[in-house]
Amino acid sequence: MNNEFWAELSGVKKRFGKTVALDGLDLQVRPGELFSVLGPNGAGKSTAVSLMLGLLRPDSGAARLFGRSPLLAEPRRQVGVMMQEVTLAPELRVREHIALVSSYYPLPFTPVEAMELTNISPLAARPYGKLSAGQKRQVQFAMAVCGRPRLLFLDEPSVGLDVRARETMWATLRQLVHNGSSIVLTTHYLEEAESLSNRVAVLNKGRLIACGTVNEIRALVVRKHITCSTALLADQIAAWPDVESVTRERERLQISTSNSEAVVRRLLAADPNLQELEVRRAGLAEAFTELTQEAA
Repeated sequence: MNNEFWAELSGVKKRFGKTVALDGLDLQVRPGELFSVLGPNGAGKSTAVSLMLGLLRPDSGAARLFGRSPLLAEPRRQVGVMMQEVTLAPELRVREHIALVSSYYPLPFTPVEAMELTNISPLAARPYGKLSAGQKRQVQFAMAVCGRPRLLFLDEPSVGLDVRARETMWATLRQLVHNGSSIVLTTHYLEEAESLSNRVAVLNKGRLIACGTVNEIRALVVRKHITCSTALLADQIAAWPDVESVTRERERLQISTSNSEAVVRRLLAADPNLQELEVRRAGLAEAFTELTQEAA
């Protein structure tokens, strides 16, 4: 175990009955990064987070939080958590919930500071039970950050948020990382992970199948996409070597290829009047889909 990591799983195995949730998983969370853990349903994401938090114990292998057991109170006082399933007292007002959670930490934000940071000050006097689903998620986020945690675990934090609230949350996450916190994010919104992450881990069936920066994960997919305006027919281009698919969108062709350089050269040779040529690599969503399909 490396004490330089703020959270770590080493060779962890976890089984629930006959179901293998994690199968020899290694994960490390570094200081000052946003680390996204991605995977299809049942991949082991929530189990991995629960082990780092000490909510579960591994069958074998080890979990560490700031180099120590996650069962100890001291490392857990440096952690904030926002889980996907949350039940809170409906009669307590928002500021009362935040004040209560803040009291558990040695150097928390004040409730006013926490609400300003997460942009929920107008909700301060509202009973929690009277809030919309999206407002409840915003309050849960404020409760997760109010202790000024060094390490923040967020499980699907933006589910139920409208576009404006999601952008506000993203801005807060960037500010927290800039100020030195680390964040572990599990999300099904791949554009969220692509926008925010310093590193990404992709899990499938309890195993780590890829880990690296967003660009490193995208680079694992060799397929690229070419768009252009051309007089050439889609069926004609689809018959070329290295071309996987061709579709037409209005006046432009969309070409998927495993060898973009060769296809571009052939396009330019075949159509001297080719216009609006653009080549782009796979996004994180496409890389995620290809990696998990290959693993399956």
